[in-house]
Amino acid sequence: MTRIVPPKPRSRDDRFDFLRYLRAFRHDILSANPERLYRAKMAEFRIPFLHTFLVNEPPLWRHVLTEHPRDFPKSPRMAAGLEPLLGQGVFLTNGAQWERQRRIIDPAFEGGRLRDTFPAMLAAARASVARLTPLADGQAVEVEAQMSHATADVIFRTLFSMPIEDQTAMAVFHEFRTFQGTQPLLNLAAFLPLPRWMPRFHRRATLRSARRIRALTRDMVETRRRSIADGTAPDDLATKIMTTADPQTGETFGDDEMIDQVAVFFLAGHETSASALAWALYVLALDPETQAHLADEATRVLGGEPDQPIDFSAVTRLKQARDVFREALRLYPPVPMLVREAACPATFRGRSVPKGAQAVVSPWYLGRHQALWDDADAFCPARWSTPQGKAAARDGFLPFSAGPRVCTGAGFAMIEGPLILALLARAFVFEGLPKHPPEPVAQLTVRSRNGIWLKITRRPDVPSEFVA
Repeated sequence: MTRIVPPKPRSRDDRFDFLRYLRAFRHDILSANPERLYRAKMAEFRIPFLHTFLVNEPPLWRHVLTEHPRDFPKSPRMAAGLEPLLGQGVFLTNGAQWERQRRIIDPAFEGGRLRDTFPAMLAAARASVARLTPLADGQAVEVEAQMSHATADVIFRTLFSMPIEDQTAMAVFHEFRTFQGTQPLLNLAAFLPLPRWMPRFHRRATLRSARRIRALTRDMVETRRRSIADGTAPDDLATKIMTTADPQTGETFGDDEMIDQVAVFFLAGHETSASALAWALYVLALDPETQAHLADEATRVLGGEPDQPIDFSAVTRLKQARDVFREALRLYPPVPMLVREAACPATFRGRSVPKGAQAVVSPWYLGRHQALWDDADAFCPARWSTPQGKAAARDGFLPFSAGPRVCTGAGFAMIEGPLILALLARAFVFEGLPKHPPEPVAQLTVRSRNGIWLKITRRPDVPSEFVA
């Protein structure tokens, strides 16, 4: 079997002056860091105003994320760049406020509710196949944008029962694209210990885009609030969340707080899934044999007739699609760094961790850590069926975080991703363009600096009406 090694960022030399490091770090964390982090159990970094511990050793990251999470709340430094859009959404909050938000949100993403959202998810996946069909003539297609469109459609349909073609949905989607293009991964405030009242040095375009998104979201929330009141609201995720009361206080989300949460769902829900799917298509394009196996599985499990009914339970039988999606998440985790702040002094591997230091758990470095994974940089979905691969996953697979702050949408993503991947592989053949390899960088998520360009053609054994 041919060994497939997709690209990763070039690591810097160990010697790097502070100003060069600051510029590189702000634009791409991954290429700003040294190669030794793929082997290290822990690394300590000191730059002015910032003391950081990167913890790769499984007992250490478990200490931070699962065993003592209250001692390591989410770092406010990482929130600085996203507050204009997310406000006090669940992605940024800590303590009692975060706990209350999760008590209200989590029931909407339980197993039974995911079954209820499946028809909307399936409709969005089929719409994605239809959008790609006119482009599947052998031309080069930028699939990051296509997957962003597809996963935004999933969010709009499951959250507000509207396809992305709806005028408001399309406006929100385009504004999110604008926001992503203007907002670096880290705001300057991430490096400086600024008090909360000081300006955060956001670009005007970033603030303008965030205001537009929140205004459009307010219209959707207020419209839904009225339909809930008059008994005409659809039974979707928005209705479920807006009508769920905190079991401890009996309170529900007000409109302002719901706007914050919707912004989180759009950013975290569609952007992270789009990143994972785009990279999954890319690694599939490098491996025609695996791609053919996935297409065969999809036809066998999902059927080969146009508009054939697909049951929710079918997704559990998409083993190849699930393994490919997990392998893409391992190699290209959408959120490369989970940043926590020590609320009290601690000790890591005999070193003192002062209060206020940053404790970083990196899904990127854990997913490629040479002490955890066999042939860590290679694309090998078969590893997920081996005892060694399953053991490595327990210690080094954290695309959705872990512990109390594990992503509430993890189950949602693990249905959405394999389903869309299977439907696309069933309909199309994806081929890489050797002259245009992607360059992974950590922006809001792990994306390609130059896009992900693939040649797409219809599968010769698929009827034209099946993909139209």
